Amino acid sequence: MLKGKTALVTGSFAGLGLGVAEALAAAGANVVIHGLCDTKTGQAAASRVAREYEVTTMFSGADLTLVEAIEGLVTAVADRFGRADIIVNNAVLRHFKPVEDFTGVEWDASLAVNLSSTFHLARLCVPAMKASGWGRIVNMSSIYGVRGAENRIDYVTTKTALLGMTRALAIELARTGITCNAVSPGTVPTEAILTRIAGQAEASGITMKKAETAYLDGRNPTGRFVSIEAVGALVAFLCGSQAADITGANIPIDGGWSAI
Repeated sequence: MLKGKTALVTGSFAGLGLGVAEALAAAGANVVIHGLCDTKTGQAAASRVAREYEVTTMFSGADLTLVEAIEGLVTAVADRFGRADIIVNNAVLRHFKPVEDFTGVEWDASLAVNLSSTFHLARLCVPAMKASGWGRIVNMSSIYGVRGAENRIDYVTTKTALLGMTRALAIELARTGITCNAVSPGTVPTEAILTRIAGQAEASGITMKKAETAYLDGRNPTGRFVSIEAVGALVAFLCGSQAADITGANIPIDGGWSAI
């Protein structure tokens, strides 16, 4: 389905991003694995994806808070693959604290990674997409793009702003063969979330299963996690030819949470 295409997935050396990268690789795309991890870890993830899905991969540890690093990333992808045909903006930085406890440095870093990097990647990659007459941009938003939450002002603000950027890019690029959509997952069993739940289980003296049930109560109405594989499959579909007329959409995959 995506053979001959190259996908750049930010924040993809582990967790949800890696699941998305694997889904795109399974569809035939070459994949750029990215993340702020040690080189050995990142290259190991890239090598495994290449081996298991028989595609070409590379790893980049570009710091998305730095514009020059983003520019270098795009140049490196172009040198290796010609261009990025697919961009999945998945990298995220978040802080769990009340607004008065934020520092300016923390706020600026969250804006840079969660929002500005998305703009810069579009700015830098769209020209080559236009020249080829094809491109896909998928912005990973969240249920918190349409919901408020305490002690998460950077995350809620940037995930909401991503939805506006998605609409703006979709309209601007509507006649170019490039689509831009947002995917908004509910609660996904990432390592970070499972670690939080484990901490709550220990603090409350309950089993992990009971802690999971309590955590999901009031979130995913289905009472279960949204699987990483399901999110990956949705992203892969949006990048395929059958989704050519889906653009400017925010697609929830949240077990009904957004319907509450």
